[in-house]
Amino acid sequence: MKVVLENLTKRFPSRSKKGPDVTAVDHFNFEIPDGQLIGLLGPSGCGKSTTLNLISGLETPTEGRILFGEEDVTNLPPEERGVGLVFQNYALYPHLTVEENIIFPLQNLKGDKKMTKEAMHQKAVETAKLVQIDQLMERKPKELSGGQQQRVAIARALVKIPRVLLLDEPLSNLDARLRLQTREELRRIQRETGVTTIFVTHDQEEAMSISDLIIVMKDGLVHQIGKPQDVYDEPVNLFVAQFLGTPQINVFGGEIRGGKVYIGNEAVMDAEGKTDRKVWVGIRPEGFIPDPEGPFTCDMDRVEVMGRDVSVVSTHPEMTGRCVRSIVSSENRFEPGQETVKFRLKPNKVFLFDRESEERV
Repeated sequence: MKVVLENLTKRFPSRSKKGPDVTAVDHFNFEIPDGQLIGLLGPSGCGKSTTLNLISGLETPTEGRILFGEEDVTNLPPEERGVGLVFQNYALYPHLTVEENIIFPLQNLKGDKKMTKEAMHQKAVETAKLVQIDQLMERKPKELSGGQQQRVAIARALVKIPRVLLLDEPLSNLDARLRLQTREELRRIQRETGVTTIFVTHDQEEAMSISDLIIVMKDGLVHQIGKPQDVYDEPVNLFVAQFLGTPQINVFGGEIRGGKVYIGNEAVMDAEGKTDRKVWVGIRPEGFIPDPEGPFTCDMDRVEVMGRDVSVVSTHPEMTGRCVRSIVSSENRFEPGQETVKFRLKPNKVFLFDRESEERV
């Protein structure tokens, strides 16, 4: 089921009677392809959960339309939209067993969709097998781990075969190892069911690892939409470049002058055809190549061994962060007490942004 958002806007009244309304989502336009998993990504307060609530029907848009396929669902109540919802806190009924929790949405079906007890049981078992909890059907939520509870919540959302599955920070309550395992399971389940899925998270690694497309938001506005690797490799502005990537991109004050990019007094790379201007120079951690003859010099702080790679931690007068992090091969050797380190830069890992607008040059 494709989902179309047309000029979707949501404003909330200001807490102050005289203040302006707060725009949580600002003219969101996008067509979510049928059967894909979309990562809705951004910092806290960017409007991603509000967007999910608008799609589900829990919030009413101030402007715009929402279509499921060709059907306008903008004014339909949540129960008539055919959506499955999974929240951060699982929202399971503690007094019901796993099977009873999964069956619960089926008990509210009416008319032609009403099911017998046997049919509901069979459907619950099928869905539990899909999320690999069929051996836990008689347990209560308190007898389950966090990951198992999340699977029950997903099974409950899937059991009535939703047209669209909506996941709001579903992995936030899990520890790091379980998050990794559960996100892989989410991807498997989505592929097996083929249901169009919208996944809200502030964790960029999470979104990039399992999404077909990511939508990066800030302050209610969509900044970039694309395949995860494409957005990482070609950020449209400084915000997107800084939001994606771990460790974060290194940003320096610099300028384009005479067809060269300067950081401080060093011409670090060519910029033929670029207009002279002050810029922010963003360099991905993997964009550094140690070279004694390299054009870019940093003051060495320390080297952190990571196994396959090493992280060279250094400083530079023009850096905007606390330090410069360079991820290089462990085959590189650094001398004890080394005071400076020189680098060549990989051109495809260096991005230039206008100093005022912060848009990509």
